Amino acid sequence: MGSPKLQSMSRRGFCLCCVGGAAFAATGGWLSPRQAYAEARGLVSLIKDSAATSPIKTYKLRNNISALEGSGGNIAVLTGPDGKLLVDAGIGVSRPQLSKALAELGGEPIAHLINTHWHFDHADGNEWLSAAGAKILAHENTRKHLSVVQRVEDWDYNFLALPASAVPAEVFTKEQNLKLNGASIALRYYGPAHTDGDISVMFAEANILHAGDTFWNGIYPFIDHSTGGSIDGMIAASDANLAAANNDTIIIPGHGKPVSNKAELQGFRDMLVAIRDNVGNLKKQGKTRDETVAAKPTAAFDAKWGQFLVDPGFFTRLVYETA
Repeated sequence: MGSPKLQSMSRRGFCLCCVGGAAFAATGGWLSPRQAYAEARGLVSLIKDSAATSPIKTYKLRNNISALEGSGGNIAVLTGPDGKLLVDAGIGVSRPQLSKALAELGGEPIAHLINTHWHFDHADGNEWLSAAGAKILAHENTRKHLSVVQRVEDWDYNFLALPASAVPAEVFTKEQNLKLNGASIALRYYGPAHTDGDISVMFAEANILHAGDTFWNGIYPFIDHSTGGSIDGMIAASDANLAAANNDTIIIPGHGKPVSNKAELQGFRDMLVAIRDNVGNLKKQGKTRDETVAAKPTAAFDAKWGQFLVDPGFFTRLVYETA
């Protein structure tokens, strides 16, 4: 991986869950298990090294809610007398920069953390945030994945369990409502989407929705079929997000530009549907995975969506595996 791509990855806050695409792009072909394992290990180290020095950019939104970009997935922060609430934890080595950004938002202690799902770039910071005082809340499947060695087949890579203190102590199955810092906060389980534990976080009065990795703003998403993700699940989650939003809703995606809106989300959903249908038609014709990639079913969307770590070939394979 050349330095410009690494700098871009650092600046835009992209995550470990993109390493398969980067590995594919670096090698020019689908990786063998041994190659994938080696590439994943190397890219994990690169991502951690980058996150250790990357600056955190703060976007102040409304009603004491901000978005933070630069440590893995995009983070939302609500400040107030009940202590800071974070939605997602970023990468642990970003602690110095993230601590500084949080301090600049106010002197309240860190008190609450919500994980939108289990992936490294959204939950690796759980350990230090828990030590700082955060009570961690997530879907029950997120706790399950963080509690054990978890394999991701696309990288032939096993992630170690987090320490007990870093695993969510409170979980829910379908939905949960909170009242913190004067905000009404609705947590909703999508069903299997990007993983099998994805949740949305809606700040009602502020009309701000954190969609986690069910929405990647301007780039092809990773879909983790190893832990229950699918293209149909991503589309269903997009439909749920659209139903929850109006034209004034600020939408925080898991990746990409952190401040988005319903129109951009609609474009993401339409792209997913079109590519799902294209790949599905090729599968019905009996095309193999590699033949489907060669047919370029994403071609109409690549100029906009295919310019980062999940490249067109890798995304086509993900859709083929889950369509």
